[in-house]
Amino acid sequence: MSQTLKPVIPLSLPDEEVRPITLNPQGWPVPRGYANGMSAKGRLVVTGGVVGWDIMGNFPAEFVAQARQCFENIRAILAEGGAEPHHVVRLTWYVTDVEEYQANLKGLGRAYRDVFGQHYPAMAVVQVVRLVERAAKIEIEATAVVAE
Repeated sequence: MSQTLKPVIPLSLPDEEVRPITLNPQGWPVPRGYANGMSAKGRLVVTGGVVGWDIMGNFPAEFVAQARQCFENIRAILAEGGAEPHHVVRLTWYVTDVEEYQANLKGLGRAYRDVFGQHYPAMAVVQVVRLVERAAKIEIEATAVVAE
């Protein structure tokens, strides 16, 4: 008589086992639009500096449009590595004009949420003299951790 096999039910992991968690020391104000720190377990997916050009190498003229394209490009690279925006634990932004960045925070936030959703990893923004691609106004490096 053959033995009936029981179906294999995947073990569900607590959310912190599959998603990065934010780190905010007790008593600190909760940051808006970024995290003070992140913790995650898994496989790293890292981008280089990603600029806001399209597949043909063309840049939009406006800062927010370049940022949106940059976010889309990062999302495409993450997908190649089996990651999604919610796996991102760190973004480092390089901008050529911090005044332009600050003047466009509302549009940047909207573009960010349209592409990455309501996930806010640890972030830093640094003003640089210029970027390698002369038409680039923004370049972003991303680090993601995918649970295994």
